[in-house]
Amino acid sequence: MAQTVSLSASPRQATGKGAARQARFHGKVPAVIYGHGRDAQALELEAKALEKALQGVEPASTIIELAVDGKTVKTLIREIQRHPIRPDIIHVDFYEIHATEKVKLKVPVHLVGNPDGVRNAGGVLDQVTREVEIEVLPENIPDRVELDVNALKIGDSLHVRDLSIPNAKILTEADLTIATVVPPRAEEVAAPSPEAATEVAEPELIRKVREGEEEEGEGGAAAEGGAAAKPEGKAAGGGGAAPAKPEKAEKPKGGKES
Repeated sequence: MAQTVSLSASPRQATGKGAARQARFHGKVPAVIYGHGRDAQALELEAKALEKALQGVEPASTIIELAVDGKTVKTLIREIQRHPIRPDIIHVDFYEIHATEKVKLKVPVHLVGNPDGVRNAGGVLDQVTREVEIEVLPENIPDRVELDVNALKIGDSLHVRDLSIPNAKILTEADLTIATVVPPRAEEVAAPSPEAATEVAEPELIRKVREGEEEEGEGGAAAEGGAAAKPEGKAAGGGGAAPAKPEKAEKPKGGKES
């Protein structure tokens, strides 16, 4: 059953952002109450009393007995606004409820147990949906809904249709997944160190062209197939003619050969 807490509030005469800031400055929390055709009424509460009353309860499914001007009404919290940086409550919306009228509200879903796929296969339990909307009489409001996940193996899932909430109508779509067990996450491969990742480039082989040879790629490059370049001594256009023989030295006149 839903928990019940009691709070006191007083009417707030001034409204608007300036009045709300003043109320917070004096340790108050601006609020409003509405429902059942009544005009919205501006209220303020003691900030410390509100924080203490909401400790350890589920605000959305907790019945708040709100005393205003000596009259106590049962309410539900429809919205809590908090400061964007600090955890301080800066505004609360209360919705008045009657014992004989059903209300719509969201209740949290709590998973119970340790799935088989987690215990025996190293899987991971993933809760996809954390609350469901129901329609119920105030006296039957649950503070939370529990779902047993012990039997789940890897790849198994539980859905909204697997929930059982006595005396309540579930409004959330039946096929919506509540929880699933997924395979173990693969371990991340360590990135290689910068030294290992850097490839050492092989030095380029540079050969000095010998005198009498032509550089590769120039007009005198060797023909395809690996033919050697012709030495300078061959005739330019002879196509394989032998080099000219050196002339025979003349004998000196008037004497014998030495």
